[in-house]
Amino acid sequence: MDSKQILEVAVKAANDKRAEDILALDMEKVSLITDYFLIMDATSNRQVQAITDAVHDAADAADIDVKRIEGREAGRWVLIDLGDVMVHVFQKEERGHYNLEKLWSDAPTVDLSDWVEA
Repeated sequence: MDSKQILEVAVKAANDKRAEDILALDMEKVSLITDYFLIMDATSNRQVQAITDAVHDAADAADIDVKRIEGREAGRWVLIDLGDVMVHVFQKEERGHYNLEKLWSDAPTVDLSDWVEA
């Protein structure tokens, strides 16, 4: 499975759990770490954990290797390492504080409109 397909699996799983303001950054030309950053937020610890579980379950079902998950217990900012895709699930305040979109502003955004219901 290529990195764009992994991104699609993660986006759809997050969208199913009503993740908000879902954004993907194409990191291929700006970082050697990963191909995509997938960034989203949620309204509570419980929703952050639900989105994390949904992405993990969808990755398992698609036979995508989940390398690690960090921050799940705290539920403020969870990082799901899918290798070529790094998924960041934030509570709103945390997302605003860390502002990954600004930090990586040289990375172009990915059109997710085919995978996310408005």
